[in-house]
Amino acid sequence: MIQETLVTTQNSLGVTHIAPMGVHIEGDNFIILPFKPSTTLDNLLETKVAVLNYSDDVRVFAGCLTGRREWPCTKAEKINGQVLVCALAHAELEVISIEDDSLRPRIVCKAIHSVNHAPFKGFNRAQHSVLEAAILISRLAWLPIEKIDAEIDYLRLALEKTAGPKEWEAWGWLMAKIAEHKAGSPT
Repeated sequence: MIQETLVTTQNSLGVTHIAPMGVHIEGDNFIILPFKPSTTLDNLLETKVAVLNYSDDVRVFAGCLTGRREWPCTKAEKINGQVLVCALAHAELEVISIEDDSLRPRIVCKAIHSVNHAPFKGFNRAQHSVLEAAILISRLAWLPIEKIDAEIDYLRLALEKTAGPKEWEAWGWLMAKIAEHKAGSPT
């Protein structure tokens, strides 16, 4: 099973990095598969800890993929790490093994502490659309623009029916990123 989460890591200087990631769940283990090179990978190799943040604020997912990486955090309870203030729940992880790979090393972690902060009331269809669009944005360099456009057109239908202000804001960021990509301008 893969859960869409927000992974927070820190380097040895305490600089926090937030990354949306699909984390694999295998029994009691959490498998993080960061790409080489990446800040998440560097931080995991350096500190051997991470926090999985479960949030329904899709702006954080969209924001991290569009250059908006500054989100309020608070100190984790059992590890030297940071928890997103908007997290409904979080799990503090320790690395138990690393399987190197030329593209995506497999970082196996175990939870040493988990906390529920607020109830999860479910995603509406607009939130789902923003999450799926964010995943497409993370693959702009790999997917044909025609496929991205077709997927976005489909996702927009649910957004138009169920979005609130947060979802519209996140969607706007993602659409601007697609427009920049089409124009050939880097962000």
